[in-house]
Amino acid sequence: MAWLLVITAGILETGFAVCLKLSHGFTRLWPTIGFASFALSSFGLLTLSLRTLDVGPAYAVWTGIGATGTAVFGMVFLGDVTSVLKIVSIVLVIAGVVGLQLAGGQH
Repeated sequence: MAWLLVITAGILETGFAVCLKLSHGFTRLWPTIGFASFALSSFGLLTLSLRTLDVGPAYAVWTGIGATGTAVFGMVFLGDVTSVLKIVSIVLVIAGVVGLQLAGGQH
C-alpha cells in the first residue's frame, strides 16, 4: 500500500510541476490553485508512505515519476523540444530508480 501512495504522489508531482508552469509565476488563478492542490496532496501522500518505507528509494521513485512525467508531458503537450539526449536521460532516470529498488528498499 505504501508504494501505491508513492506512485500516486509521483503522478501528483507531475501535476504540480505542470501547473507551476501554467501559472506563469502565480499570476493565473486556476493553475495556481491546481499547483497548491497537487503539491499538498503529493507531499501528504509521500509523507504517509515514509512511515513504512526507506526514504532513499521512496524519494527516488517519487522524484523519478515526477521528473519523467513532467518531461514527457512537456514534450508531448507543451511543445518542449524533444531530442535523443532528453529521451536517453529519461531512460537513465528510470534505470536509476529501478536500480535503487533492486538494491533493496523495503523493510
